Amino acid sequence: MRILHILDHSIPLHSGYTFRTLAILKEQRALGWETFHVTSAKHAGSAVLEEDVDDWRFFRTPKHTNFVNRLPILNQISVIDGLTNRLAELVQSIKPDILHAHSPALNAIPALRVARQSGIPVVYEVRAFWEDAAVDHGTSREWGMRYRLTRSLENYALRHVDAITTICEGLRNDMIGRGIAPEKITTVPNAVDIEQFASTYPADESLRERLGLKHKQVIGFIGSFYAYEGLDILLQALPLMSPHHPDLRVLLVGGGPQDKQLRQLASQLGIEDKVIFTGRVPHDQVQYYYDLIDVLVYPRLSMRLTDLVTPLKPLEAMAQGRVLAASDVGGHRELIRDDHNGILFKAGDPHSLAEKVGALLNTPRQWEALRRAGREFVETERNWRKSVARYQPIYHGLLDKQKDG
Repeated sequence: MRILHILDHSIPLHSGYTFRTLAILKEQRALGWETFHVTSAKHAGSAVLEEDVDDWRFFRTPKHTNFVNRLPILNQISVIDGLTNRLAELVQSIKPDILHAHSPALNAIPALRVARQSGIPVVYEVRAFWEDAAVDHGTSREWGMRYRLTRSLENYALRHVDAITTICEGLRNDMIGRGIAPEKITTVPNAVDIEQFASTYPADESLRERLGLKHKQVIGFIGSFYAYEGLDILLQALPLMSPHHPDLRVLLVGGGPQDKQLRQLASQLGIEDKVIFTGRVPHDQVQYYYDLIDVLVYPRLSMRLTDLVTPLKPLEAMAQGRVLAASDVGGHRELIRDDHNGILFKAGDPHSLAEKVGALLNTPRQWEALRRAGREFVETERNWRKSVARYQPIYHGLLDKQKDG
């Protein structure tokens, strides 16, 4: 079977999107399928038409740089048109059995256009509704013109593709609420590569000392600093915990749009000496920082994006046998049972975070049970082999239907 994956962006860029893509491709190859991969003009950092990254070849779509294509709305039309043309070329040479478009709809609509001519079935994988992500990034206003346009594109794609996959029940339920038939949607949840996290390593004591964390309790976050991650809530909770935990430190590993604001907030709260900002670290070094953190904290704010979408980071933490605490947004509640495989606190509430995380720090005897439950959850429910196997009946069903038709 030959599957052409149509992507927004890919490795060598690092994001939850690219890591999920790579995991899917690895497992599909393990099933004996041939995978091919094209990115839209939104992929940054590549000016070639084909690029080899590690053992993977990606077809790229050239960007159009004229003035009109930099204008709002028109630039989205340009992305669709450019990808449609690139797909039409690739379909002729690759002759795929399935077109598998991944979020956003800017990828699904070109797939539908090409499918009209080629008759190839289209699967659309919804990883998030990008109109909601755009609201948080500040590039769109909720229910504004751009938001409604993006939502209408998504709805058009959902109605016309042959099958839909999505990463969680929150997104599936939202699509059903839009009038999409439940039987058309299959959940293929985020997961982890169990073998990748099979071993644990002792903390790097020289790194601990260099960061000023020797003999300290450490809570922290590793990832991108977007507003919806709620890292300001974590910083606001620290002064509430410090009187009871004077040796407590917050380790923030990563960077992003909120970096400057978070540093300013730490200064305003008078906790600069208790918050360590490492900046972005190389991917192969991230594990060393995980090993320094006693409790990983995921304080996502409550909004459509976070209530509908399950994140990948908590699963990676569970796979490593980490202790974690998270806000009670819908995406977290699909992964975490309070006091079973993690701790939940009220989203947007520094006092709730301080109370629940403080209690967790006071009861280290509870940690081992949390670690075991988290590891068991990913081993039995959230491994990539089990998740990716869910594509098999979808693909075969569409091909059988095509033959019968």
